[in-house]
Amino acid sequence: MDAPTEQITAWLNQRLAGFDAHIGLRFEHASPERVVAEVELGPQHRQPFGLVHGGLYSAVVEAICSTGGGVAVFGQGKTVVGLDNHTSFHRAARPGVITATATPVKAGRRTHLWRAEIVDSAGRLVAT
Repeated sequence: MDAPTEQITAWLNQRLAGFDAHIGLRFEHASPERVVAEVELGPQHRQPFGLVHGGLYSAVVEAICSTGGGVAVFGQGKTVVGLDNHTSFHRAARPGVITATATPVKAGRRTHLWRAEIVDSAGRLVAT
């Protein structure tokens, strides 16, 4: 996409649907160099022991990294799919907002590798 970052971000948020919309994902920034999204944590994100379900972190990582790859190549008429997701959980998140940031490690001709970090409302790393 060769549109300004604000237009790309607005376009993504206008088209949120399915699982991303269900978990409450909201894009704050989207460019070929960086994608930032937030989720306001609620009871629907917790597992039976009261902690945020690890699957939420994995889903957010998948969403923002795939979005970053897509934003990087859609202007070339290409599409993307996620190939792998290795999510590490570092600490439990408390109620509030989690912010996820993805950046490319390698943007190749046929594959991209993106790294994501998720922090809680206090800026503490909760997942990568």
